[in-house]
Parts: sequence; C-alpha cells; structure tokens
Amino acid sequence: MIQVLDLVKSFDGFKALDGLNMTVPDGAIYGLVGPNGAGKSTVLRHITGVWRQDGGDVLVDGERVYENAAVKARIASIPDEFYYFLSASTKDMAGFYRGFYPRFDAARYAALRDVFTTVDEKQSIRRLSKGMQKQAAFWLALCCRPDILVLDEPVDGLDPVMRRQVWGLLMGDVAEHGTTVLVSSHNLRELEDVCDHVGILNHGKVLVERSLSDLQENLVKMQIVFQEKVLPPLPDDMEVLNISQVGRIHTLIIRGSAVEVTNRLAVYAPILMEALPLTLEEIFIYELGGEDYAVRDIVL
Repeated sequence: MIQVLDLVKSFDGFKALDGLNMTVPDGAIYGLVGPNGAGKSTVLRHITGVWRQDGGDVLVDGERVYENAAVKARIASIPDEFYYFLSASTKDMAGFYRGFYPRFDAARYAALRDVFTTVDEKQSIRRLSKGMQKQAAFWLALCCRPDILVLDEPVDGLDPVMRRQVWGLLMGDVAEHGTTVLVSSHNLRELEDVCDHVGILNHGKVLVERSLSDLQENLVKMQIVFQEKVLPPLPDDMEVLNISQVGRIHTLIIRGSAVEVTNRLAVYAPILMEALPLTLEEIFIYELGGEDYAVRDIVL
C-alpha cells in the first residue's frame, strides 16, 4: 500500500504540494487526475523517491521511500519524459535495468519482442519516434516485475492498437501478480475503462479520493420534464451542482444516489424523469466546479 501523508513541497516560494494525503491500495489501478499545474507529476516523483519532500511522509508498506534502495527496487516508473542514456538501445537499457531490479525477467523481455514488434531493440532509443520510445519504456518496465508501477501520461503517443495491448498487459499483471498501478493522465475516458480508484487533485491537495464506483454513485445526472416549462423550487438541502435546460428538458447534476434523488424528485409529479450515470470526465468537472474552475455553466 502507498501512503502519502501531509506531503509538502515548495519551489522558490511556490507551494506545489500543500499537505497532500492519498492512499493507493494494493492491487489497485489508481487514476490520479487534475488540471495542469495541480501537482500530479510532483506527487509521482516523490512516490518514486526522485525528490525529497519538505514535509510529510511517503510510505510503501510502512517504509519510507526516499533513499531506500530496497523499496525502490519494488517500484518501476515511466515518467512523461522517458530517461535513457544518450547512445543506449533498448537492449542496452535492459542490461542496465537488470542491475537494479533483482526480479528482472529476461524470459519476459524475450517474449515481449512479439508485442513491441516495431521497436528495433538494437537501435539507439534517441533515434526512435516518440511512440516507439514509449513502447520501449513499457517493454523495460514490465520486465522488472515491479510490485508498484508508476505511470505519468503513459500512453501518450501510442496508436490505438498499441494502447489496447499495453493496457491489456498492465491489467494482466494486476490480475495475475497483484501489481499496483498508479497512473496520471488527462485522458479521463481511457482511465474510466481501466481504473478502480480515483483521486482528484487541485492546488496541491487531493480533493476527492474514492473507488470509481463510489464516485459514480455519489453524483447523478437527472433529465426531467414537468407539466410547466419552469423548474419548480427544489428543496434547500438538495445539493444541486448544475442546472441546464434545452426546450422543456431540465438536466440537473445532483449530489446523492440515483435512488434517493429519484424518490425526492418524484413528489413533483414529473412527466418524464431519468437518472443517468456520470462519466469520469463529468465527475472531474463538477467536483472541481466547487473550487475556482469556471465550469458551472458548462452543458454536458
């Protein structure tokens, strides 16, 4: 389990992380989402032990990560900008990784040649395209057999077929070996298909952290039509995050379960009423709508 406790990090007086707390359960695929500049990459660099925190703790199974070689040997990472030696090939980097990761799997490295067929393992990585460099990064990271895999914008630059293959490999490792995957991405639609836990980050703090199913059960989109065109006054204690109208159809984003909200609105005797689940993208927008994002007038 990854625990981030009251994490603080400042750069030249700017507080990038401001007492951040988050928990990533074992065997989870945890999606970390947030607007640009929210601190996502900064969190990942602390979890992988690249940066020392100014305050707080980063723990893996109760052990601190920073300058802890034993813990770092259990963590593999693919940052947004993949690091490699200037003239190194994928095969050269595999030899380098083998020296750091005691569970590096040479047999899997050989088997994955059949997946990453467009990558010439003997060619200098710097001469590969961005998409091929990302494939090389996955090839190497998956062979490390890590307990924890930390990914920053992992499939950026990959074509749709390769994206599906990579996600299939990752989900297979989670199912078969209990690998914990922490992934930061702006592609919320893609995260929705693979993640079981989500943390929404803004201004250096995690605003919301829940399983994806809990998040989707806590917000509901109601499409409703009344006898009159005007929306009747709603109860003061009903937390309505957004109201929009097209013709006679009112669309309301309301905090609460679909059953609870439907029962409360039924007393107004609507002509038509339907509860719809929200996508992760919509949840992201409306959760941040309570902060300083000017999104309350967006019609989805």
